[in-house]
Parts: sequence; structure tokens; C-alpha cells
Amino acid sequence: MALHLTGEPRRPKHLPDVQALASIGQVSLMNMWTQQFAYFNMLVSQVLLTRHDIADRNQYLNAQNTFASLMSRGAIPVVNENDTISVQEIKFGDNDTLSAITAGMVQADYLFLMTDVDCLYDKNPRKHPDARPIEVVEDIADLDVDVSSGGSSLGTGGMGTKLTAARLATAAGVTTVITRSSKPGNIASIVRYAESQKAAAKSLESSLELPAQSTAGIATPDSSQAPDSANNTTIDIEIPPLHTRFLPDPHPIRDRYFWLLHGLAPHGTLFIDRGAYTALTNGAGLLPVGVVDVEGSFGQQECVRLSILPTRESPLSEAEEAGRALVNYSAIEIKRIKGLSSRKIAEVIGYADSEYVALRENIAFFKREGSRPGTPSGEREKDVTPKRYSLGRLSNYVAG
Repeated sequence: MALHLTGEPRRPKHLPDVQALASIGQVSLMNMWTQQFAYFNMLVSQVLLTRHDIADRNQYLNAQNTFASLMSRGAIPVVNENDTISVQEIKFGDNDTLSAITAGMVQADYLFLMTDVDCLYDKNPRKHPDARPIEVVEDIADLDVDVSSGGSSLGTGGMGTKLTAARLATAAGVTTVITRSSKPGNIASIVRYAESQKAAAKSLESSLELPAQSTAGIATPDSSQAPDSANNTTIDIEIPPLHTRFLPDPHPIRDRYFWLLHGLAPHGTLFIDRGAYTALTNGAGLLPVGVVDVEGSFGQQECVRLSILPTRESPLSEAEEAGRALVNYSAIEIKRIKGLSSRKIAEVIGYADSEYVALRENIAFFKREGSRPGTPSGEREKDVTPKRYSLGRLSNYVAG
């Protein structure tokens, strides 16, 4: 929008120029939103965020409360990255990631990622006329999608960022939809269709449970006298617009665990052994003895990645990223105490604020198959084996 207003032919490369244009564009963009929503007698508000705004737990909660207050007043928050002041170190990077984090923060029912394609296909439709659209993805981990097209010259988000956003949002319990942006009216149709599908599924579950609830003291109808439902029931099925709908995780990551995983930018990596990972999933904290190696430069109470090694002797390249943690000691200190008993912490670094490298309440895990993400202290995850995100059970293609 700012390029049009200033008459510049292309997006500039230098940060001050980009930020200047962002400042110009934000005003015009909000004017447009205000005018459009005025037709429906609805208020709009502007919320500008950087990652720094949600990296602090108190600021994150304040942002969450602000969203709740706005919506309680019937105002529609228009959320964007604060490009006027953000720098690379505190950027979300793209609006898809920002939208997914916001959706998780407010515990939205739906997130629509609008793009220039209709949906995902099981094959490249340009090469295979029999390619079929994929309407529902129950587990995004099953997808291996060709996303080589990238983003536009004006934007930063291609299909790859949308799938990343879908993975993040569904893990937070948000139904996520990819559909064509040139047809915004389709949103309502897709929601109606999705809700009707959920209602039908619940109705089917209830009908299947009825025989199990029958007892000898309760009369049940004679099946020979039951009406022929196939001939006497009319079902109106709305044919939805093309879209791909990613179903939410049944055990979503919420609140503090969501903040740990997605509100904070990691400053380094702790490589831990399988025994430590098993202990963590059983509710224990991370002890120095379970740490195999350290990468990066970070201080106390900063966020790090947790990566699991198959064995203590395995090369770091074989590690699988499993989650995030806020650490009690700096990178330099953890390098000195890794592999040691907690009793030796004070002897090695001169003090011992905690026997743990990270407390269990400051550790969160990404979703694992058969497990509950986050897993509060004391709850056991069913599967303690990290799962690779390099997936190949389906080979799909994105096309418009």
C-alpha cells in the first residue's frame, strides 16, 4: 500500500526505508479497515506487535488480556507486526507466524490463511489431471508438501510459512484453513460446513453409544418397526468451496507452555540424552547429568531448544528437537557442569542456585504422537521417543 502511495516501484532492501514505508502504510491500512467495517457498524482496533512484546511473560499476559478486553467491547483487532520499529532479532518474520501465535494466544476457534491457491492436492494438478484436492488433514505430520514457489516480491510468506503456521496453530487447538484470498466470502461457507461436519460426527457418536446405554429395565424399539431412515430422512449437505482444513490437536498446548514454545526466541540448544528426556516426561526437572552438550550463547532464564540424542555418543547431527526450556544457568556454566552430579555444581562454578539446569515448569515439549504436548509436572507422556518432522507418508502438491 505504501509503495502505491509513494510511487515507488518495488519493496526497498534497506531496513530504514522499509520501516518508513511501514509507517506510511499503517495509517492508510487502518483507514481502509475502519471504512470497511463501518458498513457493518463494527469497531476496529489496531494492535502492533513484535516478538519482544511477548517474550516477557507479563507482557504476553498483558497482550492476551488486551485482546480479551477489545473483543468484549465488540471491537475487531487488526493485528500486524510493528514493522516501523522491529529489527531482525525481534521479528516474527512473516504474518503467517504472527497470525498463528495470535490465534493460539486468544484460543481462537479458526485461523484462515488466505493465499493465491485453493488448497492442497495429492499430486501436481498441472501434470496429473486426476489430482484430487485434500479437504481435511487430521495430522499435519503426515504431509510432505512441495512448497518451492515461495512468497511474492511484495510479501514474505509462501506456502511453507503457511504450513508452519498451521502446525503451530493446530497444536494450540485452532482449526486452520488454507483457501483462496480472492474469495473472502468463502470463509463463512467453510465455517458452516466445518461446523456441520462436527455436528454430524457428534450425532453419529451419540447414536453409536445408545445400545451400550440400554439396560434390561429399559424397553428398546423393535428394529422391524423402525422407520427406514434412508428413505424418510432428508439431509441438506452444503458443498463447500475448495479449501484444506487442518484439524486441531485434541490435547492442545495452552497458556504457559504455548508461550514457552512460541512466544520466546531460543538463544541456543541443550543436547540431552534419552534417559533425561524420559525423566522429564515423567515430571522431573533437567539435571546436569542429563546434558550432553551445549550450543549457543545465552544467560540465565533465557530460552533454549531441547534436542534429544539417541545415545550420549551420537553425533549432534542425529539429535531431534523436542521442545524449549528456560535455563537456570548460562551457557558457559552449563558447559562446565554438563554430565556431572548436581552435588558438584557449587564446587565447579562457585555457587548453586538450583540443582536443576531447568525446572520442569519451565520446560515444554512439542506434540509427539500418542502424547500430550507440554505435559505439566507430574503428568506422564505416553510416548517418550522424539518424532522426526521429516515426513514422507504422503507426497502432496500445492497449486492454484
